[in-house]
Amino acid sequence: MTTTLPAYDEVVARYEPVIGLETHVELGTNTKMFCGCPTDFGGEPNTRVCPVCLGLPGSLPVANKAAIEATIRIGLALNCSIAEWCRFARKNYFYPDMPKDFQISQYDEPLCFEGYLDVEVDGELVRIGIERVHLEEDTGKTLHVGGATGRIHGATESLVDYNRAGIPLVEIVTKPVPGTGALAPEVARAYVTELRDVIRSLGVSDVRMEEGSLRCDVNTSLNLPGAQWGTRTETKNVNSLRSVERAVRSEIIRQASVLDAGGRITQETRHFHEDTGDTTPGRSKETATDYRYFPEPDLVPLAPDTAWVAELKAALPELPRLHRRRLQEQWGLSDADMQSVLNAGAVELIEQTVAAGASPAAARKWWLGELSRRANETGVELADIGATPAQVAELQGLVDAGKLNDKLARAVLEGVVTGEGSPTQIMTDRGLEVVSDTGALTAAVDEAIAANPDIADKIRSGKVAAAGALVGAVMKTTRGQADAKTVRELILERLGA
Repeated sequence: MTTTLPAYDEVVARYEPVIGLETHVELGTNTKMFCGCPTDFGGEPNTRVCPVCLGLPGSLPVANKAAIEATIRIGLALNCSIAEWCRFARKNYFYPDMPKDFQISQYDEPLCFEGYLDVEVDGELVRIGIERVHLEEDTGKTLHVGGATGRIHGATESLVDYNRAGIPLVEIVTKPVPGTGALAPEVARAYVTELRDVIRSLGVSDVRMEEGSLRCDVNTSLNLPGAQWGTRTETKNVNSLRSVERAVRSEIIRQASVLDAGGRITQETRHFHEDTGDTTPGRSKETATDYRYFPEPDLVPLAPDTAWVAELKAALPELPRLHRRRLQEQWGLSDADMQSVLNAGAVELIEQTVAAGASPAAARKWWLGELSRRANETGVELADIGATPAQVAELQGLVDAGKLNDKLARAVLEGVVTGEGSPTQIMTDRGLEVVSDTGALTAAVDEAIAANPDIADKIRSGKVAAAGALVGAVMKTTRGQADAKTVRELILERLGA
C-alpha cells in the first residue's frame, strides 16, 4: 500500500519544526588523538595503526596538544566559553569499528560550551546556539560487501579498516533551533555551510564532506503550534550540504504523515538515501545512561591556561561573515548580488580568481554564468566542475588581450572543464585565437561586400550602422574568430564611409 505524503508547504502551515545539528569534524593534525600514528587519508587498510589506537592491553594514551589547541580555536570562533578545567570520559559501546569497545570522548565537562553562530537566510540573521564543542577520537570504518546497498542488510561479509580509529574528532552540538518555520531546511544548510567556512578559515581541518572529514547528524521534530516539542529523530552522517537541506525537508514531511495518521514518532536514528531523498530507520536512539560514561582513568584532566587561551583568541583570523562583507564592498556588489554569489557557493572561487588576476566582474561572470550552468546540469558542486580559479583568470586574460572573444572563450572553457588542458593550450591546439591581422581579414571583408551590394550601398551613403550586417557575415565566414572591431574598421575603410 502506497502512502501519499503531504505537500511540504501544507505541513509547515500546520506544524512547527524544531531542528538541531551535531557536526563532527576530523582535525587535520599530523598524528592521531592519543598516539603517534599518521592521519593522512587514503592509506592501505589497517596500515595507520599501533597498539594504542588498536586498544591492545598495556597501551596508554597521551593527549595530542595540537588537537586541544585546534578545538579551543574552534570554540573561540563560535563565541564559546572555554573550560578552565575539564576531563575526558569513556563512552562505552560495542561496535566492531571501535577496537577498544569504548571511545575516549567528553561527557558533562566539554572543553568549550555556551556559544553561538550567526547565519544569514533570505537576508535575515538567524542565531544558532552552540551547546558544546568537545573533543574525542574517531571510530574506524566498516565496509559491508556482497550486497546491493553497501549496508549490513544483505551483505555477505563485513570488513573493518582501523586507519581512521583514533583520529582527533571535534563534535559541535547546537541547541534546539525552533521558530524557523518553512525555512528550517535552508537554516540547517546555511548553518553547516557557515560552520564549514569558519573551520576552514581556522586551518584546522579540510572539512571535506566527501572524504568524511565533516559529517553531520540532523535532529528533527514536529509539534503543533503552542504544544510541547515533539519526539526527535536523528538522521546520521549526512554527507553533503545539499543533502542536509533535503534530509530536514524529507523528515518533516515523513513525520507529518505519521502524525496525521494518528501514529507516534519513534526516537531513533535514521539513514538518508541520496538517490531517493528519503530516510529509513536505523536503530533506537540510546540515552547517556546506555553509554555508561565515567572519567577516563588513563588521562589527566585538561586545564587550559587562561593567558594561552587569550593568545589564541587574539590570533583568530577574520571570520567568514565579516570577510564576505568586506569582499562585497571591494567588489561593489548589492546585497542581492552577493546573495547570488553565496547561493552558488562561489565566494572563495571568485576571490581566488580575482587574486589570480581577473577583475571581480569578470570572475563573477564566469562562475555565476557558464560554470554555474554546467554545475547545475551535471549535479556537481561548483568547486568540482573541473575548472580552477587560476584557469578562469587565465581565460579572462586571453579575452582581455584580445586573443579570444566571448564565444571563443566559452568554447575554450568547455575544453578546460573536460580536461583538455590550460586555456592557452586549448586555444592553440584548436586554433581558436581571434584573427585580427588585416591581411588575413581583407579577403573575407571583400567577399562579404560583394555578396551584399545593397548593404554596401547604404554604408557608402552614410548609414554606417548597416555595417553590423557585414560584420556578422565575416564572423560567420571565419567561424567567429575574426576580431569584430578590426572587421568593422576594414569595412568602413573599403567603402569609404
